[in-house]
Amino acid sequence: MDKTRRRLPPLEPLKGFVASARSLSFTRAAASLHLTQSAVSRQVQTLEQALGVALFERGVRELRLTADGVRLFDAAAGWLEHYARLADEFARHELRQPVTVTASIGIAALWLVPRLSGFQTANPGIDIRIAAGNRIVDIGREGIDLAIRYCRDVDAPSGSERLFGESVVPVASPALDVLEIDRETLPTLTLLEFDDPRYPWLRWNDWLAAMGLEQVAPAATLAFSHYDQLIQAAVAGQGVAIGRAELVDRMTRSGQLHIVGSRRRQVEGRGFWLIQPAPPWRDEVARFAAWVRGEARAAVAAAAAA
Repeated sequence: MDKTRRRLPPLEPLKGFVASARSLSFTRAAASLHLTQSAVSRQVQTLEQALGVALFERGVRELRLTADGVRLFDAAAGWLEHYARLADEFARHELRQPVTVTASIGIAALWLVPRLSGFQTANPGIDIRIAAGNRIVDIGREGIDLAIRYCRDVDAPSGSERLFGESVVPVASPALDVLEIDRETLPTLTLLEFDDPRYPWLRWNDWLAAMGLEQVAPAATLAFSHYDQLIQAAVAGQGVAIGRAELVDRMTRSGQLHIVGSRRRQVEGRGFWLIQPAPPWRDEVARFAAWVRGEARAAVAAAAAA
């Protein structure tokens, strides 16, 4: 056993000593600690005996710190306050463990984060931690409570739940005043391009070919490596984007974006999935998952009605 630890005097009497040193009164210290005056006096005596020094000079209706008492008070008062703050912090952490959610950057920025205020208003006692990133994580090993991911249906993990599929449609800011993409309007438009060849349905080559416009050049193209940045550029009126209808439904409903033309494509065999570790789940995790399902149903209905 550590020799320093063996020599450590009792810690409980420190509270009585610090309270007494602050007020220079056993009576007032007892009141602040909800103890009797004799109990506080015994605590101080116990500490003096353990340390082998006098901590107070006791007079008639007067209590003064000795030089050793001043040294101990200077050391102990701050330590006890810091210890109490740490204990409160640990207790809050234990009681308010956040729900940790991972999602790709695009889903987090466009779909999840804009909706979070609704959950927080309805559940003020639940903390949420968003871990956004395009890296596929092992939710069991990395302490993740649930994940929202986009993938091929055949690649969805066992036990995951499909939230919604994907449909795509051109969108733009109303400020552009473009209602259709055709031979007359295309040469005046900037096309916002998602610069990722893995998702050809989000690139303009296929769309223009399907409309018979592959030989017509737009005014310009503006390419982005992150889809959420592309959509923010569309909201800012910088061009026309291919919108993932379920992700931008709040923007189309609010008027930040409007649908250009009547063409819509359903992306087959892909969807957005809710992934959770095996139960049991904490109550707050179950409540957040239920909220995600409800928001997903609303997004599907809004995209279908647009």
